[in-house]
Order: sequence, then structure tokens, then C-alpha cells
Amino acid sequence: MKEKSIELTIPSQPKISVNSSRLFRREIFSVIRNYHQETLSQPTNLLTIPTKSRAEDQHDVVFKQQLSFNGIAKRDIASLGKTQGQLIILGSGWAGFKLLKDLSTKHYEVTVISPRNYFVFTPLLASSSVGTLEFRCITEPIRRYSPKIKYYQAYADTIDLKKQVIHCTSNIEHKKHEFSIDYDKLIIAVGAKSNTFGIKGVDEHAFFLKDISDARKIRSRVIECFEHASQPDVTKKEATDLLHFVVVGGGPTGIEFSGELYDFITEDMARLYPGLINLVTMTVYDVAPQILGSFDASLRDFATKKFKRKGINICTNRHVMEVKEREIIIEEEGSIPYGMLVWSTGLTENPLIHSMSDQLIKDKSAKRLLTDEYLRVLSKETGQALDNVYALGDCASIENYDLPATAQVANQKAKYLSKALSKIAPEKESITGTEPFKFRNFGSMAYIGKYTAVVDMTPVSEKAKEGGILAWLFWRSSYFTMTVSLRNKMLIPMYW
Repeated sequence: MKEKSIELTIPSQPKISVNSSRLFRREIFSVIRNYHQETLSQPTNLLTIPTKSRAEDQHDVVFKQQLSFNGIAKRDIASLGKTQGQLIILGSGWAGFKLLKDLSTKHYEVTVISPRNYFVFTPLLASSSVGTLEFRCITEPIRRYSPKIKYYQAYADTIDLKKQVIHCTSNIEHKKHEFSIDYDKLIIAVGAKSNTFGIKGVDEHAFFLKDISDARKIRSRVIECFEHASQPDVTKKEATDLLHFVVVGGGPTGIEFSGELYDFITEDMARLYPGLINLVTMTVYDVAPQILGSFDASLRDFATKKFKRKGINICTNRHVMEVKEREIIIEEEGSIPYGMLVWSTGLTENPLIHSMSDQLIKDKSAKRLLTDEYLRVLSKETGQALDNVYALGDCASIENYDLPATAQVANQKAKYLSKALSKIAPEKESITGTEPFKFRNFGSMAYIGKYTAVVDMTPVSEKAKEGGILAWLFWRSSYFTMTVSLRNKMLIPMYW
């Protein structure tokens, strides 16, 4: 028996005038309601939709224009009335994400280009790497905040500043096609990559902590080490080597990860692998004389003593010569076996910043773009600031006003620039008519494990420094407040 097809007939519509918005929408809703009623009343789900007539096609054009001018869908007229033209933001880190959230789209047609379509709340990345928080708790989709902002998932390879063109390569699966895009104003906020100092084997064998993908790899490797060590044919010596976890870098990121890893091993893995817990060792290597070099001396001593009491080895004044698959070569100690090595020793320029060495001036380290006090990049040819190109975040440094490459600095620069650009847009003024950027240092925080943290707010007040449980409560409450969305504010306490 042949199955009957349903002829879905769309009622003919009256001719719509520009001013009949309410009547038009009522008719459209009527069509949708009739469509669902007719569909649900039939015994089969096979639909045969007739081809539109020429009159209906013309009606669709009117319908599209009507929706556009009533604010329902404006994608076809995105640049209508944009007095400042196309503004491109490169990057979706702290600086780029803050900009796309705060920047007014009234005067700019904003486009974001970044290889990842989400923002990572990096202060809690170490927590997610060991399962204290799930990955979704610290990520925010870029497309969520405004349908008026365009986004392309791609790498910015090179920039032609004279022609005002960006050459990009898409970052979608295996389809690496190239494209170019023009700009009227450009904001470079591409961040930086981990600095390996050219040491052999680091890229191949070490783990980094810059993105969600890195956190996933670290969590998987920790579990893999314990599983491997629990195999019946593994000797005690081999198990001890597998359960030696090494962190290279004694800054806030390396120390926070060490504290989180210690909690994970002593609280979770100890229950799952009780026979292996006594074989676990952790070591932090740093080339500096002390860990947490940017913190107050009393807090550095406090953190060092806490780590030693927990059995975490602190080895300062150490120089890494080479990293092998299961060994690290230390100049002062020789070959040291390990199961997992996390590398956290600072930042260096990414490929885009490196490609701009012949066009723009860089700082003394030649790793960051140099800008003036208004965050405008400086031309290498003229030595003058470019009015339509800005740089901020980890990839940029202000001339004669060097600041650390931290999330706090990037966030404040982005907040300043979004306000300044929105202010000068209506009259097409120069940004020099606004106040120059000034950084306000609110201090630093670091978690060191077992409900203990160090908080250094001496830039605000000389006595504003604390180590212990109170500092841990302040650390958690501060980062909870700083999380971007209401969704994450609800998710994070559930895991904490």
C-alpha cells in the first residue's frame, strides 16, 4: 500500500507595506500555527513541500526586508550606519574576550578571529587539570554574547599594515584553507606561547598548561602513570620513577598546579591506589633562587615551608639541559627519571608577533610589541604610533611602562581600550583626546594546596598580605566573583 504524501499549502499573503509590521508578523505567526496544526493532524511524517512561485519569491524578499528593519534579523545589513567601519579583534584570551564583551557595536562592525571559539578562565585551569573543576566551568563561548559580532575560527598568519589586510588560515578540522580580510581598525590580542628557551626535547615530551586541551592531557597522563605503576610486571623502581611528577617553573602557575596535583593525589588517588601512594614524589625545579619571585619575601618563605612539610621537593637554582621521554637532565644533578613533566617557565612570542618584526617596534626582549600609552603600536619605518592598530595582552608592552604579562594587566587594558574607542567613535576623534592608560595593581594570589593560599596585596596596602586558610577563602571568593557568566557562577560551587 502506497503511503500518502501530505501537500503542505501555504496560504497566499497580502502585499505588505513597510509600515504594517504588526499585521505582517501576525500573518506569519498564523502561517506557522497552521503548519504545525496540519502536520500534527496527519498519520505520517512524510512532507512534500511545493515549489514557490515567482510571486512568493518576491514576497519573501519583502518579508526579509521587513524583519531586518524591525530588528529581528540584521545580518544582511550588518555594516549599515557603522561610522568607524570594520574593527578586527585578533585573539579570544583575556584581552580579546573582554573587548568583544564591552566594545560598542553601534559604531563598529566587529569581527573576532581566533583559533579557538571560546574563552578560558586561566586562573582556574590548574584546578580543571586534576578534576577539581570540570572544563565547562571555566570556558565561555565567544558567540554567546552578541549576534552582531562576527567570528572566524582561524589563525592570523601575517598582517599587511600598509594595505590593511590580514591573511588567515582556518582552524577547522583538516580543512586548512586560507583567506584574507580587510580592516579599518585592528586590535592585536593574540597572547603568547610557553617559552621553552630552545631546550631540546621540551616541545616533544613536556606538558604545558595554556588551554583546555593541555588540562585534559595532564589529567589523562596522571591516571595513566598510576595505572601503569599498578601492573603486576612493574618493579618497585619502575613504579617509583613513573610516580615522580616534575614541575619546571616556580611562578604562580607552576606552584598552583603543584598544589592542585598534591590535593588530587592525596585525596583521590590515595583511595584508588592505596598501595602506591608511598611511592609518589613531586619536585618543583626553578632557575631562580626562590619560588614565587613576584611575591613578598615572607609569603615566599611561607609557601616554601608548606611545600616541604607536604613532601614536595623545592629545587631552586637548577638549570634544565635536556628533556627526554622519561628523563630530565639537570646540570647540577644529572639525569632524573619522571612519569610526567609539566613546563611552566614563562612566555615568548607567537608566530604572528614574530612575523611582524620588520614592520613594528618590539620591546627590549624582542618578544612583545611596543605600544604608546594609548596602546597604539609603533611603526618601525617611522617610529610613530599607528592610529588604527592597537596591541594589548601578553603580546604587547607599553614604552617606558613595562608591566607583567598577567590576566590582570590584559583585563585592565581591554577595559580601557573599549571605553576609549566607544568614546571617540561618534565624532571620529583621535584616541589621544582621551586619558592615557594607567595600570592599577591589585596584587597577586596563589593556591598552594590543602585549603591554603598566599595573597599579596602590598601594592594596595603594605600590610595587605596573608598566607593560610583566610587567604584561601579570599582566593576562592575572588575568582568566583571574577567568573564571567551566571552559568559558571552556579556550576563552580557545585564542584568546590
